[in-house]
Amino acid sequence: MAENGTDCDQRRIGMSKEQHNGNFTDSSMLSERKRREREERLNIVLWKKPLVTLQYFCLETLINLKEWTIKLWRRRGVLACVVLALAVLTALYYIEGAHQQYVRYMEKKFFWCAYWVGLGILSSVGLGTGLHTFLLYLGPHIASVTLAAYECNSVNFPEPPYPDQIICPDEETAEGSISLWAIISKVRLEACMWGAGTAIGELPPYFMARAARLSGAEPDDEEYQEFEEMLEHAETAQDFASRAKVAVQNLVQKVGFFGILACASIPNPLFDLAGITCGHFLVPFWTFFGATLIGKAVIKMHIQKLFVIITFSKHIVEQMVALIGAIPSIGPSLQKPFQEYLEAQRIKLHHKSDSAVPQGENWLSWIFEKLVIVMVCYFILSIINSMAQSYAKRLQQKMYSEEKTK
Repeated sequence: MAENGTDCDQRRIGMSKEQHNGNFTDSSMLSERKRREREERLNIVLWKKPLVTLQYFCLETLINLKEWTIKLWRRRGVLACVVLALAVLTALYYIEGAHQQYVRYMEKKFFWCAYWVGLGILSSVGLGTGLHTFLLYLGPHIASVTLAAYECNSVNFPEPPYPDQIICPDEETAEGSISLWAIISKVRLEACMWGAGTAIGELPPYFMARAARLSGAEPDDEEYQEFEEMLEHAETAQDFASRAKVAVQNLVQKVGFFGILACASIPNPLFDLAGITCGHFLVPFWTFFGATLIGKAVIKMHIQKLFVIITFSKHIVEQMVALIGAIPSIGPSLQKPFQEYLEAQRIKLHHKSDSAVPQGENWLSWIFEKLVIVMVCYFILSIINSMAQSYAKRLQQKMYSEEKTK
């Protein structure tokens, strides 16, 4: 790895100046130009330049579709095998027979796992920003299972309707018979699939950095450029953020598999830097992805599950509601909607849909639904803005190439 780092330093020094019309352009002027171009791209957003942003978004979408079509055509043999496999599976799905019970079971499990893997990918890949699917989907799901388990004294929720709707089983169970491990086991599949999705979402920074290093070309990604600047100024870093980034880079570079595992096993907003570091120093794919998958889908997810389950255990929730009521002046008014919401959930869990439901039961649900809508809309807007800015970057690079050839 040290030799790779030395080669990288030599390459950066060699590219610090660039030939332009037979003369060398000063590196400070080049940096200033990149800064101005970046500011221009950041101004291409829907709320500032809606028409330009939508136009660039559509053009970038067409370019990406063209590139994907070309890539698929180059791998038409693999594509043909995939299409053939899908045709066989489709035939098995529609042909009647004794195998249908297994087909239906596998269909249900496949879509359930794919749903959580997709949410995990959305959480980490981002396309400019991450959709916080743990807070919006997985966390509330674990919380609802936990509350239901303590209320029902069981995790034997019938399927169907679970997981679409949790209803307590009919058999009587002893009070306090539910265990923490039983709840962990009940949500393990969903949590591990979500964690695997987050691990898959960390692959783009790795592949981008690896491709840039192997090709020796000027990096096209701004995060990668910031990473190279960080390497240049690693010894002089003073602020906490820069030192934290350098510490993550050193841990991954020197410790290898276990360093990546340590970074992936804890909530770490700098983990994208670990992916870029691994790609830059040509860490083998399975070393990076294996450590990331174990860290995120096994270790980290059990830590997060444990935290949510303990937080939403019956006695903790009752204590939190009691503490809310103890707040001077506004406590009782704040406590009431929480109590009504919990009571409404108990009614639903025990099949008492015809019972009187408190009028304030939808207060928290209404807020949560609006929060989900706002975050999903922001995520979609960020994708549009990010793709529009990518097209603007294409135009700037094309202009720069034309200037060099004049």
